[in-house]
Amino acid sequence: MTEHTEGQDLGPWAAYVAAAQRLDAVRRAASSAAGEQAAAVQAAQQELASVRARLAPQRARLVQDLGVPVAALTAQPADRAMAAQTVATGPEAILAALRMARGTADAADAAMIGPGPAAPWRPWARNLLVYGPFAAAVLIVQIVLYLIAPSGSLPTYALLCGLSMPLLAFGLGWLTIGFVYGGGPAKVDRTPIVGAIACLTPVLLTCMGVGLLAFIR
Repeated sequence: MTEHTEGQDLGPWAAYVAAAQRLDAVRRAASSAAGEQAAAVQAAQQELASVRARLAPQRARLVQDLGVPVAALTAQPADRAMAAQTVATGPEAILAALRMARGTADAADAAMIGPGPAAPWRPWARNLLVYGPFAAAVLIVQIVLYLIAPSGSLPTYALLCGLSMPLLAFGLGWLTIGFVYGGGPAKVDRTPIVGAIACLTPVLLTCMGVGLLAFIR
């Protein structure tokens, strides 16, 4: 009789022990999940602070240095909706999205720090590279003619060179600029004032040199 009673009591006790074990397993799993979620939340907060620190100087440079409008850097409603959908599954998704954002910020830093596109030359500086060699050739020819010309014919040589060679240099520079930089839909700016000054400078230098030598002698 006693053995039968103990067998009947063993069934509920076993069920209780099994239920207690399942409850302990659920508690451990919930505690582990809560700990992992807390760690993910903390990591996401740190990642968010890092991303904000990276984006602040980039935003300032885009607005101040590159002239990007502030409105262009503001998230649009569609962007916000997509971001909310991406991070809706929990802290792990938020952390993954923030790490992706940091990677994008790193790529942006590399693009900003790297060499940018070369600024186009101004027309006068570009054309001076063409007019300059022709003007230098005029100066060299004038010096050679001054050295080899007889003393009596020096005014004639000076008059011929002073009138013809600067015009020749200017014309050659004008044609060269059109040949090198022309061919596009836009009209080439030959900057004639810069060309005239560059081509007349050798004549002025030669006159100053001749006058200085005459004064010394």
